[in-house]
Amino acid sequence: MRPSFLPTVFASALLALAAQSRAAEPVLIGMGSLSGAMSDLSGLNYNLESGLSASLLGGLGSGLAWAGGNTFLALPDRGPNANDWGAAQLDNTTSFISRFHTLQLSLVASAAGSALPYTLTPTLQGTTLLSSPTALNYGAMVPTLTGLVGAGSQPAGSTQYFSGRSDNFAAGLSTNPNNARLDPEGLRVSNDGKSVFISDEYGPYVYQFDRATGQRLRTYTLPDSFAASHLSSSGAAEIAGNTTGRVANKGMEGLAISPDGKTLFGFMQSPLAQDGGDGGRYNRIVKIDVASGAVSQFAFDNQINGKAYNSSELLALNDHELLVLERDGKGLGDGSKAAVKQLVKIDLGGATEVSGIADLRTQPAAAVVGTRFLDIRAALNAAGIPDAQIPAKLEGIAFGQDVTVNGKTMHTLYLANDNDFLSSTVPNGGSTPIAYGNQFYVFGFEGGNLVPQSIAAAVPEPSSYAMLLAGLAAVGVAARRRRGG
Repeated sequence: MRPSFLPTVFASALLALAAQSRAAEPVLIGMGSLSGAMSDLSGLNYNLESGLSASLLGGLGSGLAWAGGNTFLALPDRGPNANDWGAAQLDNTTSFISRFHTLQLSLVASAAGSALPYTLTPTLQGTTLLSSPTALNYGAMVPTLTGLVGAGSQPAGSTQYFSGRSDNFAAGLSTNPNNARLDPEGLRVSNDGKSVFISDEYGPYVYQFDRATGQRLRTYTLPDSFAASHLSSSGAAEIAGNTTGRVANKGMEGLAISPDGKTLFGFMQSPLAQDGGDGGRYNRIVKIDVASGAVSQFAFDNQINGKAYNSSELLALNDHELLVLERDGKGLGDGSKAAVKQLVKIDLGGATEVSGIADLRTQPAAAVVGTRFLDIRAALNAAGIPDAQIPAKLEGIAFGQDVTVNGKTMHTLYLANDNDFLSSTVPNGGSTPIAYGNQFYVFGFEGGNLVPQSIAAAVPEPSSYAMLLAGLAAVGVAARRRRGG
């Protein structure tokens, strides 16, 4: 072999390896949608402060969790606040009761000649409202099953519901678990199927709730360095008033659970204020022992092609490898064109524990660097979905059951979006609004490093109507007691 031929051979080998790497990326195998304009199954029949229905389904893709079989749990965030209803001091938030939804995501083989091998049909099966067994700190309004009441005037013994309204807090650290405000962003199911873990942006919080009743069971205490100390119902004011802790609206965005169910991984959407804040490069990941509550920390380098990106979700491949959803805020819902939507894989095996590092920028080598797992934008483009119709806020990811594609067994990865409770949007450069609901994309992939979570048989979901009747009955009993009945 002539020496001059070596570079050509080497280049050909690199191209072949690159082609193999691209071929190994997950491929789109199905998609479906669910309207956000419909009512959920909460049974709430009153309007929020903004005039929207308290039972509006809206968006449910802030978090997505597999619950066994074709059952998934989906998570709205703090509720509708994208439209201005005259409450800038509240960031236009409302007393939307925090909740999660139970979905059946039915993946069925498509008819011959279809563009994708599977068709996804989402069906809403249940809505579970989130509450506390102890008193919570509210602002001016308190949500109940029958309507909104002024703080301090709720019926005695009424259920204490978490809500998205931004003034539901008391003075002190933002991580006070007695604060009623909750902006849920991450969701995972326990291995016994009986409870769910939810992460939030306001605290940040990581809570455990009973899956059947929605009542909080446990609070996982995060280090004080994650908390903001000067609180405000205005996100901008809260950012301006703090030099440490989570950035407002950029808190615990992602949540993963190890396949054995013993470990949670929580992920900050942006660096903490002391690590550079929004637009910074190094996000913190907390590793939480479910049994003891012990917390350790790791750092992730969020740069893609020299630019820092916010991180939207976290998903565990096994006990040490995680997928991170990195994205811009462009696309459908933003009136722009999507540019960066990626999943990157990180490995915490042997990573540096960073609890003792006050500012991650001082020790950049401690941060874990990811490798690309899936270019979501490119995959959707290849399926004929233009950049202007790729949802701006892809946020929920979960594994599902294995399927067969062209005779091969493949793992499945589900993606969902947060539509900000908007029912329509105007695509980039257009003038006609189009439906903007809840989009679901299913990808198939091969690989031996995925360890499926072992979730027990799904527990029976309570009838939302039965829960509403039970709540109304409790209100009636309390009223009779006050009357001496």
